[in-house]
Amino acid sequence: MIDEKDLKKNYLPAGRITTTHGIKGEVKVYPEVDDPGRFSLFKEVYLRSGSRLISVEIENVKFFKKTVILKFKGIDDINDVVRYRDYEVLARREDIAELKEDQYFDADIIGLMVLDTLGTELGKVSSVLHGSGNDVYIIDSGQGKEIMIPAVKRFVTKVDIENGNMTVDPLPGMLS
Repeated sequence: MIDEKDLKKNYLPAGRITTTHGIKGEVKVYPEVDDPGRFSLFKEVYLRSGSRLISVEIENVKFFKKTVILKFKGIDDINDVVRYRDYEVLARREDIAELKEDQYFDADIIGLMVLDTLGTELGKVSSVLHGSGNDVYIIDSGQGKEIMIPAVKRFVTKVDIENGNMTVDPLPGMLS
């Protein structure tokens, strides 16, 4: 069994089981990755609901419309998979995507402490909005106010995942 620290370090959410598919133990998964085709690379995944964590091997992957259909090894009946409805599917980071320099997984960005260039704490990243032009980091100031910072080099000068912080250089008025 994997511990929570190792799980967070090496695995990321790839999708969520929405329902069963057929009667032979398959499930439909709503993918939460940029390219659902990457599910074909997954050999073993973890299924998580709250603190419950189950390791399963993937036997077969199919694609139907906007969902991924998974068949787990050793689970051959609808009655054995129905309990996994709404479970999160976690996959190894390296199977989800190959990141280029200055690219990050949302899970690594969310929770970072955000500082301005003078070292003043602005808050923590609470979410990431994905737009057609660029992503936007939503920062919770802790004072009931959200700050939106475009995720571009002009404004985000440093991301330090290891130390849990990000430095931004906002334009005048951007923080109000």
